[in-house]
Amino acid sequence: MFTLGIDYGTNSVRALVVRTKDGSELGTGIVNYPSGTQGVLLDPKDHHLARQNPADYLLGLEKSIKLALAQAKKTKGFDARQVIGLGVDTTGSSPIPVDATNTPLALHKKWAANLAAHCWLWKDHTSVTEAAEITALAAKIRPHYIAKCGNTYSSEWFWSKILHCRRTAPAVFKAAYSWVELADWIPSVLAGIKDPRTVKRGVCCAGHKALYAADWGGLPDKEFLAQLDTALADLRDRLYSEAHDATVAAGTLCAEWAKKLGLPAGIPIAIGEMDVHYGAIGSGVTEGTLVKVIGTSTCDCGVVSADKTVADIPGICGIVKGAILPGYYGLEAGQSAVGDIFKWFVEGVLGDAKLHAILTAEAAKLKPGQSGLLSLDWNNGNRTVLVDPLLTGLTLGTTLYTTKAELYRALIEATAFGARAIIERFRDYGVPIDRVVCAGGIAEKNPLLIQIYADVTGCTMLVAGSSQACALGSALSAAVLAGAHPDFATAQRKMTRLKKVAYKPKTANARIYNQLYALYRQLHDSFGGVTKSADLSNVMKDLLAIKSSQSK
Repeated sequence: MFTLGIDYGTNSVRALVVRTKDGSELGTGIVNYPSGTQGVLLDPKDHHLARQNPADYLLGLEKSIKLALAQAKKTKGFDARQVIGLGVDTTGSSPIPVDATNTPLALHKKWAANLAAHCWLWKDHTSVTEAAEITALAAKIRPHYIAKCGNTYSSEWFWSKILHCRRTAPAVFKAAYSWVELADWIPSVLAGIKDPRTVKRGVCCAGHKALYAADWGGLPDKEFLAQLDTALADLRDRLYSEAHDATVAAGTLCAEWAKKLGLPAGIPIAIGEMDVHYGAIGSGVTEGTLVKVIGTSTCDCGVVSADKTVADIPGICGIVKGAILPGYYGLEAGQSAVGDIFKWFVEGVLGDAKLHAILTAEAAKLKPGQSGLLSLDWNNGNRTVLVDPLLTGLTLGTTLYTTKAELYRALIEATAFGARAIIERFRDYGVPIDRVVCAGGIAEKNPLLIQIYADVTGCTMLVAGSSQACALGSALSAAVLAGAHPDFATAQRKMTRLKKVAYKPKTANARIYNQLYALYRQLHDSFGGVTKSADLSNVMKDLLAIKSSQSK
């Protein structure tokens, strides 16, 4: 028996055919989104804007699955009729304005050229003002709403984006009958659901991004929403009253899509989750394990048994029951840019994608602190622990002799320091982290980065066995739902694995990085607003002292 995992990333969609008994991967299909700049619709007048064309999602869905199935058919014994379920993961929060037939407005000719009618991609930060308003109002009259998401609502999330649409594109807002997260919309398409009110919503996006919790009756109440805008209160009736964990199916494969894909009609579709949450499952997440899915951004996921009490943790992205594994609280944190920072420097500033490998090799020859540089990893704002999209990047310590490779290494180190800040925040509030598992292409392809992460954090870094951990997690969820395994723990034992490599902290490097991290925290807390009257006059000279000690 086999299942399919469909993983919607920032620049492409990939489908993965998996054998349920052992997690063997038989076929992969990857399709790049054709619209915009590497799949992202941008506005040169507003660098905070990032949208995507829903037509790309449909094109990618069909093409990626067909490619994966065609590759799987080369394996003896595979038959598409033996596919028993599908799972879907996507970026998030990536809400789509839809009409009363569950069709994205952007697919109508009238709205095709209007960026507000497209999907509001996760990294769209145009809603900074609205996020601040939601945070302030919740702190005043509904503090429990934001207590579980670090006490700060983000411009990357559901209500901020919808409220911003209401104010800046009122015609689009009026035309939208409802809004559906991408993670919920793709399963609804496969299930043939034509009414947005009947779309099965996943608690993953609902809880982490839309302030949903069964404890207070679901979504924020209408009184709260009306104080933001009465139109939001009216919209609430056209959204949903219940969200589900992965024990509930999003639907079954409809006849239209079954015929289109060459799959059996009626097979179950797993509830939609965000990519990194299913990626955590595909990386073998258990209590005590932190999974870092490292891509354009980084998302850190952990779980704690729902039988335990989890303290509210300032600055993280949410504590949601059932958001990752059923029966556990899902905890999420992350960095708004990691791979995107390297991409910006190498491809945007230096203008040559081939330099990634060259600079990595040159950077590997440098010792920690040898460059005298220190960077902040905020080129796309700070997601955790400051939750501030208006923060920007910084590199300190440059001289007339600073090289490209030194700058490249400093950016890698900056993302490692940001990762350490997240680990320390979790531990400070009693969340156990006994091991760290890294997933994603960077984790597989860049040993230098993973070793630096080990040296900076003091944690041994393990690597997920699948290069498609997110799609594997989606396929695993479908396998449990279809009855191939009795529960998620069994499915994880059978279908996931780790690579036979472990990056252990190097004592000499860790000693220097502890000194650099202390300086990083000075910059972090000062520019991040934690320390209001900081004296930073020591930082440059301390960096020079470390540089001198490492240049001998």
